[in-house]
Amino acid sequence: MLEIRNITKTFNIGTSEENTIFDKFSLEVEEGIATTIIGPNGCGKSTLMNLISGSLPLDEGQIIVNGEDISKLSEEKRSKYMGKVNQDPKDGVATNLDIYENMALALKKNEKFGLKSLKKSADTDEIIKRLKELKLGLETKLHTKTGLLSGGQRQSLALLMATAKRPDLLLLDEHTAALDPKTSRNIMDMTRSLIDKEKITTLLISHNLRDVVRYSDRIIMLNKGQVALDLRAKDITEDELIKLYKKELRE
Repeated sequence: MLEIRNITKTFNIGTSEENTIFDKFSLEVEEGIATTIIGPNGCGKSTLMNLISGSLPLDEGQIIVNGEDISKLSEEKRSKYMGKVNQDPKDGVATNLDIYENMALALKKNEKFGLKSLKKSADTDEIIKRLKELKLGLETKLHTKTGLLSGGQRQSLALLMATAKRPDLLLLDEHTAALDPKTSRNIMDMTRSLIDKEKITTLLISHNLRDVVRYSDRIIMLNKGQVALDLRAKDITEDELIKLYKKELRE
């Protein structure tokens, strides 16, 4: 479903700080499941996510989604195929717009419209229905600016917006890392529910190995730009994963 073919990415080319993160790296991500990328800082997790989304350009190689090569498309054009939620809760919403306007934008993604026509054409019933799924009462605060929401509320809304038009691929870059443990667990429960309900192919980054085992289908560990581990979450416990993780870092 997602194919990463022989990608290369080097930073600071030609300088004393030249650093090759990926060299002819390949990976396939299966359709309809949640695959989590783990690994130490600097192993290439976020770089890989940004290469897929288009916020970083490839040096070489291909990114293929549902058989279509999107490697040369801009980040904006790639958004037709994917939704993304970043670590910072402010990144996924327009904080100067209210909840209703943010949801309307998400439901009109990749369509041409003006703000006035957007408000007129938005399906209020559909927006309320989707917001109710969050069970946060946001459907009663339609005209509240999203900048006034808590981090957990914003991240929940960002997740809902990212999946509003059922993307081919959902990218989640440590999307609960900035939240407190209780809110993080709620967001992960919501994430898993959306993935299962919509059968969305999902690629996550996480440092929380407990969450990795609990919420993933497949676990991939990167180390030095290579796949160090490739496991099925159902076949491993948290303690076993921690031991394997530490062992790979020592080698």
